[in-house]
Amino acid sequence: MSGLESVLQRERIITALGIVAVVALSWWYLWTGAGMGMSALDMTALTLFPHRLPGAIGGMDTSLSTVALMWWVMMTAMMTPSAAPLILLYRRVLRHHGTAESRSAILSVCLLAGYQTAWLAFSVGAASLQMALQPTGLISQMMLWSKSAVLSAIVLAAAGAYQFSALKRTCLAQCRSPVGFLTAHWRPGAAGSFLLGMRHGAYCVGCCWVLMALLFVGGIMNLVWIAALSLVVFVEKILPRGAQVGRVLGVVLIAWAGATLLV
Repeated sequence: MSGLESVLQRERIITALGIVAVVALSWWYLWTGAGMGMSALDMTALTLFPHRLPGAIGGMDTSLSTVALMWWVMMTAMMTPSAAPLILLYRRVLRHHGTAESRSAILSVCLLAGYQTAWLAFSVGAASLQMALQPTGLISQMMLWSKSAVLSAIVLAAAGAYQFSALKRTCLAQCRSPVGFLTAHWRPGAAGSFLLGMRHGAYCVGCCWVLMALLFVGGIMNLVWIAALSLVVFVEKILPRGAQVGRVLGVVLIAWAGATLLV
């Protein structure tokens, strides 16, 4: 192995380990309850129809900032693995163009920071919606899953239909092609790296925001639903037939919506 190949291999390993550390810390924060007052395991149930589960007594006294942080960390845990190919490729391209190792590390962090900023904006919106829904009784104030068959059916059907939309296809194509994305949108410097990451994050939000809304059905802190959605996102964005899997999922979600109204 040449000296350059050795450097590139070491950088890929360091970058990959950094991504793993970010994801692992995010999952640990979720496991401990993310400031919601109880552990995520206590808010987890394995069921297709959460609205039929018995209601829990009481509610959570949490601020918008705490809820937004919970959503942001959750999005970091769920979405960062699918962004790893872009981050690894970006650092490889920087080194190929002779960027110093320390400089390429800084620019890669800026890229990730931009990506996370896009999901922070989504998280603030999702947290605001959660705070608005909790007092209505449509979702459990303590367990954070849907208490309404109608709400569940609407969200499931919307998520299923969105899988076939033109916006979904456009955003998913950008997420599935890191080479094409970097070629089309490359920007130099730290600010350019941040904007590049934020743009990629915006495409990922556009691709997955309705899928993330499914957490209002199964439970915002339900580890089973979080893990299942993380897997779906990873398959859609990374695996060779991910787009086809997404369309099959759309059919399943629409059928699930119908079944929710019947049980």
